[in-house]
Amino acid sequence: MPDIFVADYSNPDHGQAIIELLDHYAKDPMGGGMPLSTFARGHLIQELAKRPFAFSVLCLVDGQPAALANCLEGFSTFACKPLINIHDVVVNESFRGQSLCRKLFEKVEQVAIEKGCCKITLEVLEGNPVAQAAYRKLGFEGYALDEHLGHALFWEKKL
Repeated sequence: MPDIFVADYSNPDHGQAIIELLDHYAKDPMGGGMPLSTFARGHLIQELAKRPFAFSVLCLVDGQPAALANCLEGFSTFACKPLINIHDVVVNESFRGQSLCRKLFEKVEQVAIEKGCCKITLEVLEGNPVAQAAYRKLGFEGYALDEHLGHALFWEKKL
């Protein structure tokens, strides 16, 4: 039976599980194909802990890190309410096919409702149809304010 909970950044076991799972994701082609940097490994948990708008949902199976969702609270100006962005999602290959993603997202949604959020957002790569199908099954979809203007795009400018 999986144990799914909001991680405590002051708990070294939780911190280690987050780093382990995030590194697993980073090494995957869908996460960029490179391990986490030494800097990220050494500073991520303390930096997350400094941010009251950040939380991580961990899933352990038989005490082993199995899945992770790193989340950040944002704000919708149109709704004038907070929102949750699921920034990272990873299910370790060894634990796939056990509905852990659904269970992670149920916990994220519970936290979002408790915070009075208007929505949950996430990004997904065009070339990741498996994740897209999973997210659609969980109620996520691309959005357009006006069908004639097309779907919203997520862009970045690296600094």
